[in-house]
Amino acid sequence: MSAQTIAPNKVVSLSYTLMLNSGELADEATADQPLVFIHGIGQTLPAFDDQLDGLSVGDTFSFTLSAEDGYGESSPNYVVEIPKNIFEGPDVPDDILEIGATLPMQDQDGNPMDGVVLEIGEDTVTMDFNHPLAGEALGFSGTVLDIREATQEELDHGHVHGEGGIEH
Repeated sequence: MSAQTIAPNKVVSLSYTLMLNSGELADEATADQPLVFIHGIGQTLPAFDDQLDGLSVGDTFSFTLSAEDGYGESSPNYVVEIPKNIFEGPDVPDDILEIGATLPMQDQDGNPMDGVVLEIGEDTVTMDFNHPLAGEALGFSGTVLDIREATQEELDHGHVHGEGGIEH
């Protein structure tokens, strides 16, 4: 075990649960399948990182992030109508459009984003591109399992390698 504390550029392994105000379990990571990330480089919410700063292996945590500190408030600006014909073509499955389906899309700059189908009209499809947890307070509780220095290669690549990370 390491005597290190959580700080920027450290690889952190956590077990945790994420609960919503409704009491619904939104996400969890177990000791067998922990969340492994490089702290302080934007892989997690900044307010989440702030709450973990200075914790050591074996420490437990419990905190709630407001919607503002989480994924923001749900905005009507992210509910848009899209021409239905973009969902047609030889490479598009016929049954792709279903109310409630989450579809991988891209913005005008080619950045990936998910949208939820709200309504299917004759010529348009109404989709919600708000984050699924927008408008929600996020209640985290868990345990710090491991902390280590990130390698230069991990920092250069912007992600963890090896166990719990990405293999190249």
